[in-house]
Amino acid sequence: MSQISQLQNMDAGTRRREARTVIASSYLGSTIEYYDFLLYATAAAVVFPKVFFTGMDDWVGVVAAYGTFAAGYVARPLGGIIFGHFGDKLGRKGMLIVSMLVMGIASTLIGLVPDASVAGPWGAVLLVILRVFQGIAVGGEWGGAALMALEHSESGKRGFAASFVNAGAPTGAVLGTLVMGAFSALPNAQFLAWGWRVPFLLSFVLLGVGMFVRLKVSESPIFKAALEKEQAEEAAQGAAGRREVPLLQVLRRPKTLIFTMLAGAAGFALQVVLATFSVTYAVSKGADRQGVLYAFAAASFVSIIFVVMGGRLSDKLGRRPVMIGGLVLFIAYLVPMFQLLSSNNIGLIFVAFAVGLMIHSTLFGPLAAFVSEQFGTTSRYTGASLGYQLATLLGAGFTPGIVAQIFKDSGQNTSSVVWYLAVMSVVSIVFILLTREPKNNDLEAVRS
Repeated sequence: MSQISQLQNMDAGTRRREARTVIASSYLGSTIEYYDFLLYATAAAVVFPKVFFTGMDDWVGVVAAYGTFAAGYVARPLGGIIFGHFGDKLGRKGMLIVSMLVMGIASTLIGLVPDASVAGPWGAVLLVILRVFQGIAVGGEWGGAALMALEHSESGKRGFAASFVNAGAPTGAVLGTLVMGAFSALPNAQFLAWGWRVPFLLSFVLLGVGMFVRLKVSESPIFKAALEKEQAEEAAQGAAGRREVPLLQVLRRPKTLIFTMLAGAAGFALQVVLATFSVTYAVSKGADRQGVLYAFAAASFVSIIFVVMGGRLSDKLGRRPVMIGGLVLFIAYLVPMFQLLSSNNIGLIFVAFAVGLMIHSTLFGPLAAFVSEQFGTTSRYTGASLGYQLATLLGAGFTPGIVAQIFKDSGQNTSSVVWYLAVMSVVSIVFILLTREPKNNDLEAVRS
């Protein structure tokens, strides 16, 4: 029996159970990947300036540390292309296993990089190389996890299903921040000497858990059906073995890729500013470092449910209205957010993070479905990965460094930071409006 027939004849209960298993696996895998990837963000904010960039002015060290952070975002589109190509050719599942293996090994090795007192500038060089591998891994992870959830789900529930992949980001942030926060309770000398390394070394344990779960997940039925259909068409036309390269399929419609990238960019800028610059800013105003990290972790935990709610709401109202609403609210919130962060009061700092992340979640929840639904099945892994990762590069890769530099050059005035983030948000709103609403797109179309 063909994959298409199997997909059609599978009873509703079996499909729902399989979908729940895949969604849970995608959520867990995404959590582990983002634990590793965003743990670096926390370390870049509170550790790396003092360990790898010693002897510099405080904010110069911060800018340098954020430069190594950006390397991961530069590499993410490359990961999207590599894993997307093979994911569209061979299947989603195998690429998810490889991406997790690369991430786990790279993150573990970060915990072993010698500091500036031992290796001089070579420590920072090794840090950048390993960060690039992290970026390649997460660039391949997101597309596969999102498509597995999306392509196993029923029509009308795709935004909800795919949102669990993006919910893995705040969950990973919570896990990483809690672990780093626990070790930051050590005396400062011990924390900077070895304490910060332990959370990275724990990545190897999480890798084992993630691999065990990933190996049990079934391949996407929509991908298998589309692949079978395309092969049958090629055989009938005498064109077997001449299947078009997925990247070329995507690049034939550059407008879709560019619009998707710009539509998602601001969401990543706001996300990464909360995870990096905002933490550094609150600590620089006198707040306790561990308290700030725990406040961010608690706020990230609260935001998880709002990511899923945002995805669910987009199934009812459409992806575009929910995403635009989130951006408009965040623009209005920027000024009071920085006022709360500068209060030197952990309770108010928690409120700043919590409200910011809840607003951001209404944008972030629908984003996985919004991006993935723009592309046809046989190029969806490549198109969704590349569009999403280019958005992260544009929105998040250089934003911490740019924002820190703007802040430093303005005499440590946040008004220039607010303007920068507001303009980015307006640009994304414009391109969301210019992009077609994908909620009701035919997900089983072989080509977009």
